[in-house]
Amino acid sequence: MRTIEAADRQAYRRMTTDELREHFVVENLFQPGTIQLVYTSVDRAVVGGIVPLADPLPLQGGAEMACAYFCERREAGVINLGGAGSVTVDGVDYPLENRECLYISRGSREILFRSERQEAPAQFYLVSYPAHTAYPTTKMSVKDANTLELGSLAESNRRTLRQYIRPGFTESCQLVMGFTQLHEGSVWNSFPPHTHDRRTEVYCYFDLPKDGMVMHLLGEPEETRHVVLREKQVVLSPPWSIHCGAGTGAYTFVWAMGGENQVFDDMDACDMKRFR
Repeated sequence: MRTIEAADRQAYRRMTTDELREHFVVENLFQPGTIQLVYTSVDRAVVGGIVPLADPLPLQGGAEMACAYFCERREAGVINLGGAGSVTVDGVDYPLENRECLYISRGSREILFRSERQEAPAQFYLVSYPAHTAYPTTKMSVKDANTLELGSLAESNRRTLRQYIRPGFTESCQLVMGFTQLHEGSVWNSFPPHTHDRRTEVYCYFDLPKDGMVMHLLGEPEETRHVVLREKQVVLSPPWSIHCGAGTGAYTFVWAMGGENQVFDDMDACDMKRFR
């Protein structure tokens, strides 16, 4: 397990591109036959990429978490970004097709990840936050999600948002998770931009066009920076930072939040006149 310390609101202003990527970007998460985990300073979130081949892969905790097993004091959300697979939680199998989601309860001891076919392996994307209580492990398909239509083609930000883990749907302690798919002809996400001082957010971009990229904006509204994100790369957003971007074509991203408040609309809109 690697550790990333996100920069504070003063330090990021003076960083080079390499330094920005070191402190905000997670690369190379999805490696065949392995579990890659990254422990972050953004509300102690853990992000991971899990790609089983012939053998199942067990999820285990690291010294960074000082735990007997991964979900001893944590909850986790998993979305499959690859071929068909399954997750076994304490002996119960949960098949997951592409874009389906599994919420894993605090206290779950044995967690195994499998691919149905190693020629087209599952690619499980995991986000975990600390939890002080347990909610039931729950599987969700796309039809189970709360679906919202946002933006417009005229503004180049028409998008469909699927909410999986949130109050009133799949309950959790603090994790909120889902994905957003941009429509053809739209390239902007989360625009106009916002911050939310009461929680952090993590994006994982996927289904980008071939050789495509997203120019992801971060930082304070008056002092923005950008990083280039490619297929299945992850960017961290501390509570003081905006999180939006524009791509070379339509794409999809998983968003996950954790912190003080689970209300999805708890956002502090940026005054566009101050945005630069």
